[in-house]
Amino acid sequence: MNNMVDNSINFNIKSYKNPCSKNSGRIKEGTSFANFMLYFFAVLICIVTLYPFYYVVIMSISSPIKAASMDVYLYPKGLTLGSYRLIVRDSKMWWAYMNTLIYVICGTFLTLLTSILGAYPLSVRNLAGRKWLVSYLIIPMYFGGGLIPTFLLINKLGLYNTRWAIIIPGAVSIWYIILVRTYFITIPDSMKESAFIDGANHFQLLFKIVVPVSKPILAVISIYTIVGIWNSWFSALVYLPNEMLHPLQMYLYRVLVQQTVDLKELAFDEMAEAAEMIFTNMQLKYSIIVFTTLPIIFTYPFFQKYFIKGVMLGSLKG
Repeated sequence: MNNMVDNSINFNIKSYKNPCSKNSGRIKEGTSFANFMLYFFAVLICIVTLYPFYYVVIMSISSPIKAASMDVYLYPKGLTLGSYRLIVRDSKMWWAYMNTLIYVICGTFLTLLTSILGAYPLSVRNLAGRKWLVSYLIIPMYFGGGLIPTFLLINKLGLYNTRWAIIIPGAVSIWYIILVRTYFITIPDSMKESAFIDGANHFQLLFKIVVPVSKPILAVISIYTIVGIWNSWFSALVYLPNEMLHPLQMYLYRVLVQQTVDLKELAFDEMAEAAEMIFTNMQLKYSIIVFTTLPIIFTYPFFQKYFIKGVMLGSLKG
């Protein structure tokens, strides 16, 4: 009798299918037509997104006459790099490049420093009034004084027409502080307690343990800050009347919108044919766009390792 019961139990166990097994929860693939439509729309979105930049690139390396006649659509015609050779000889553009690098390096460093120092106290669970401080910080994140009060403040502080007018106002971001604070909360308390047991203070805990394990969220903030500063031009328009302090995007703004930069000076030292000058000037605008955009595109691969992980953990946990 006992053997019959044991055999029945063994049979039931073998025939039982675990609902949590590897294949039980697998999502079934759709029909071939559905897969085709998904790939089709994905490719279509990629083409629509990337074609404008591709168009600018092929216009910048095509013949000036073909570019001026707008006869370039799918591939460059009359391949030439003459416009890029003219750009690299422009001292004003290289000066703007240097200004942009200064703003990006200083701005990113200060943003990371203020975000870390502002987020760590708010992540300490036994901090008195922590919830009140977080609520208080949210108010200025949504409500600001506006352009005129900010301009008056910059002027009164003596920052007007200096590089600090671009660096200092953007050094503190409440959104980044909250984002980093949310990530810090996800770090196990046992790790922090073991550090305190070993005799570490808060500064040692922050810079030797918390910051090293928070590379994903810091990478996200870094790339956001770099892209934001690199593409910024309005602050320079408001606070920097001195053209020698203008960033690269302000130089591009002057070329494309204000048209205060005489591109003919880049193309020829002596008089040449008027038609060729006009064609070259039109093509130089495309070349400058490419020349100012490629560096920030090449920055992303260095942060890609932490980017997606940092966005997900820093925004969903806590």
